[in-house]
Amino acid sequence: MVTLGEIFRRYGPQYRAQFGEKLSDEQKQAMRAIEQCRTGALGGHVYTCPACATIRYSYHSCRNRHCPRCQHDATQAWLAQQQALLLPAPYFLVTFTLPSGLRAVALRQQRTIYSLLFRASAAALQQLAQDSRFLGGQIGMLGVLQTWTRDLRYHPHVHYLVPAIALAADGQTWIVGRKSFLVHVSPLSQLFRAKFRAALRQSALYRAVSAETWTQPWVVDCRPVGSGQAALKYLAPYIFRIALSNNRIERVANDEVTFRYVERVSGRTKRCTLEVNTFIRRFLAHVLPKGFVKVRYYGLFRAGKRQLLERARTWLAPKTQLGATARAGGAPMVRPSTPAVLRCPRCGLPMLVVQTIPQRSRAPPGWW
Repeated sequence: MVTLGEIFRRYGPQYRAQFGEKLSDEQKQAMRAIEQCRTGALGGHVYTCPACATIRYSYHSCRNRHCPRCQHDATQAWLAQQQALLLPAPYFLVTFTLPSGLRAVALRQQRTIYSLLFRASAAALQQLAQDSRFLGGQIGMLGVLQTWTRDLRYHPHVHYLVPAIALAADGQTWIVGRKSFLVHVSPLSQLFRAKFRAALRQSALYRAVSAETWTQPWVVDCRPVGSGQAALKYLAPYIFRIALSNNRIERVANDEVTFRYVERVSGRTKRCTLEVNTFIRRFLAHVLPKGFVKVRYYGLFRAGKRQLLERARTWLAPKTQLGATARAGGAPMVRPSTPAVLRCPRCGLPMLVVQTIPQRSRAPPGWW
């Protein structure tokens, strides 16, 4: 199987030599981490089987959040924590998309624009939900930033997972919405655009945006997702890894990369072939600024509001399930993890560490 690391190791030096001045430090760091992931550069251990003398090398992973080979365990842990927070209420997935007129600015000023995208969309949804024509109270929201389409194009948007339950202004009354409707997307879109524009006016970036961007409709989607379980599983992979998994890369030939993806509308599997520099450029466009938080909690889902969630859970639960719900609603039980035992691929017996491979501390020439 061809991996992203192999592509970067083969074509990365050439790409950096040609475009290095345009790359951010975070993009260079991501490339370096992916190239070195599970190679001798990061060190590791040599194992041997005491029974059949089979030798195996196990190299360390880079743990970079943009590496497709890392973060699987973190993804599963995050998913378990979020599932413990789910309420027995109808859920909706609300998506706010950054319009095309702002994407060039976003590529240059990712931290600023992504932060505004979160701030404006969250404020718009919370404000509309407080309207008595909709839920009429404070809601809880889990927001996840995603910047790519399935063929790696740059397409920044934020998904919010929202239960149709709100706390009224009196702080005591709970309001449950309908299973098939949360808010109207037309006024939500207009409110989102207005809030984003007002915030951007406070910066010099406003002048770089075409005037027609503020007159065109902005895309907002709101759809019911049942209990929220399936939506969480959909969002989880976007938390700890980036746009492309290694198993989607099919081949590299004639300086072109071919990978497959599932078309959202038809559900059919398609293939995309890109010149290697275009492929690398598309991938690196999704590397986030250092320290940028791509998962955010609002309203009832904020850390300081978790007691309210437990009140809502108790209030929503059928009377016959109150005891079980109270137990299930607490913090999820975390079992201590045990180190994985590496077993011999030939005889199945546990293997023993016989040598530690030190990490190479210095970066190769041409990185910075």
